[in-house]
Order: sequence, then C-alpha cells, then structure tokens
Amino acid sequence: MWYAILGAVLLAGDQILKYWVVTHLAVGESVPFLPGFMQLTRLHNYGAAWSSFSGRTVLLVVFTAVLLAAVALLLIKKVVRHWTGITACTLILSGGIGNIIDRIVHGYVVDMFDLQLFSYPVFNLADCCVVLGAILGGIYYLFLYEKYDKKKKESDHAHDPSDPS
Repeated sequence: MWYAILGAVLLAGDQILKYWVVTHLAVGESVPFLPGFMQLTRLHNYGAAWSSFSGRTVLLVVFTAVLLAAVALLLIKKVVRHWTGITACTLILSGGIGNIIDRIVHGYVVDMFDLQLFSYPVFNLADCCVVLGAILGGIYYLFLYEKYDKKKKESDHAHDPSDPS
C-alpha cells in the first residue's frame, strides 16, 4: 500500500510540475529555481535520454510500455519482495508512466531541470525517478536479491548444512 501511495505521489508531482512549467514558461524560457545550482527551463524532448531516438514517439511508447509491464510483472509475481527492490520498481514505474503520459498526450516529454553547475541535458522529475530507481535496482540485485528474494531450488536445501529442515 505504501509503495502505491509513493508511486502515485511521485507521478502526480511529475505531472503537476510539468503542467506548471507548460502554463508559466514559453519553450526555451528559464526562471531561477535554486540560484547558482539549477534553473527551470522549459524544453520539449522528442526523444529519450540525451534526445536519442528523437522523433520515434511510437517506438519509445511501445518500448517504455514493454519495460513498464516487465517491471510491474516482477512486483505482481512477487519476484521482488525486499523493500529496496520494491522501491526501485516503484520509482521506475512512476517515472516511466510520467514520461509515457507526455509522449502519448503531447508527442514529446516536457523537461525543466537545468543544472547550472555544469553542462548537462535538461531533465524532469520522471527522469529522476527512473534513474534513482535503476541505481537502487542495481544495488538491490547486486547485494540483496540473492540473500532475500532468490527462490531456492529443492536441491539447494538438500546440500545446505545451515538449513535445519
């Protein structure tokens, strides 16, 4: 239940922020956000990360939908049960849904976070969710999945001297 609320809040926050940017800034216009660190700049991204696959909206929608279905299946089938993995999946789902909504409704993704410390592509809250979810998912898979969520085979129990059964 907590994860559904987290996902819904992140998705709503992404969509509200994008709506604010679209209704208050012209394309290319910037306003201060965190002076010296970040500004809000309205851009339309017709591709994926770093504008890759630009203009391939249908391909991006299909690819994203397949990935989101795979992540949802991991949760539904309870392949991922540890809180770290569930949080990672929740972040990826909320961010992916946020960007797929933009692609379906507008044909592009609204980006707004523009770092001023160094040159980096403008991004949005959904992108942050996907990236953080992927990092957390990598940590989960590398360090926690084997210990907490991997299903043990019958033969694993027969040879495990620490298993009291």
